[in-house]
Amino acid sequence: MTVNTTSLANGVTVVTETMAHLESVALGVWVKSGSRDETADEHGIAHLLEHMAFKGTRKRSARQIAEEIENVGGELNAATSTETTAYYARVLKDNVPLAIDILHDILTDSVFDESELTREKHVILQEIGAANDTPDDVVFDRFAEAAFRDQTIGRPILGTKETVKSFTPKQIRNYLARHYTGDRIVVVAAGAVDHDAFVKLVDERFGQSIKPTGTQLREITEARYTGGDYRENRDLMDAQVLIGFEGRAYQVRDFYCSQLLANILGGGMSSRLFQEVREKRGLCYSVYAFHWGFSDTGLFGVHAATGAEDLEELVPVIFSELGKAADSVDQQEINRSRAQVRSGLLMAQESPAARASQIARQMLLFGRPVSNTELMERLENITPERLTDLAQRLFFDTPITVSAIGPVDNLLAVKDMALSLSHHGERSAAAE
Repeated sequence: MTVNTTSLANGVTVVTETMAHLESVALGVWVKSGSRDETADEHGIAHLLEHMAFKGTRKRSARQIAEEIENVGGELNAATSTETTAYYARVLKDNVPLAIDILHDILTDSVFDESELTREKHVILQEIGAANDTPDDVVFDRFAEAAFRDQTIGRPILGTKETVKSFTPKQIRNYLARHYTGDRIVVVAAGAVDHDAFVKLVDERFGQSIKPTGTQLREITEARYTGGDYRENRDLMDAQVLIGFEGRAYQVRDFYCSQLLANILGGGMSSRLFQEVREKRGLCYSVYAFHWGFSDTGLFGVHAATGAEDLEELVPVIFSELGKAADSVDQQEINRSRAQVRSGLLMAQESPAARASQIARQMLLFGRPVSNTELMERLENITPERLTDLAQRLFFDTPITVSAIGPVDNLLAVKDMALSLSHHGERSAAAE
């Protein structure tokens, strides 16, 4: 399988990976624009635009958009994140021209009808309400808000009820015109696709209708990790708890180390946290570690769900495991984690949708596709010493972020958490 890349005259990048054994194609348009790119009065507009793109163009009604793709057995969807928005389809190879035509239509010729906008605002307000009623979802929103206080990178993607209600068709068109430009768009296809034929299709649709660059773009302020503490007592059966630290950006040397460290600590049933917290002590029914990368920062965290009676004991055990990772990491753990990453990469190659998404992310972040061989070489260079050094810097040198919802009265205060970690750091230094 070979990845081919072509840049159109207006800056749109077209990338394909041919998977000759398939009969289908996963394709989409990825835009380097998400909730972080919004101004204060646009909070939530990136997500609303993603919804409104499917609500009718001058050529197709909302129903016709859905029917045309499903008439050929295809699928059409979209997603908004902090730094990107994606519109994607999955079709049989003969229907790629139709999918490209529909994607082009919804991104360049949507009418943003007032009545459709009113209905979709109502849908998103329900979505916001449902998210707030789901503790294991909203706890992550509050976590990001606390970690990056008063910054767009920490704001919920959905927006607020007030901002969503305020949006007009003109605001949506202005946001679209500023951000959906050639220098920020990647069109990717993976599966039964011919590169030259696909480039021709994309150029015919997007080559003239997409401007090369935007105007009046707001300069994105570099993220500033602050750390913070959010707690909300609710009458629930369990407590949702997130504890985190500043992570690493995609492009820095420690990024892949951070991914491996999260996997070793809480990436599966064999991980340290799962074995110690859940299997050995039975202190929770769910515990895992994660690392989120962004273009200029990151978040490293541990999520646990537990009953109120176990909360007081749970958190010190988690911190103990974090501290132990700063003391030592076994080569066997690294090998197991690398094997999990490798299997994930190889399994993704069997899914055109996964490959298209992976390639698009790489193009938007690095400006080029990154081969699995290169990714594995980076992982091969990670040693136990690099991981323990990273753990010491992550857990001892940055402020703690806490987000907790539920019966959380027994949760340690942040100052006590910091004290617990600092004591472990002092013991580690003394041991050296």
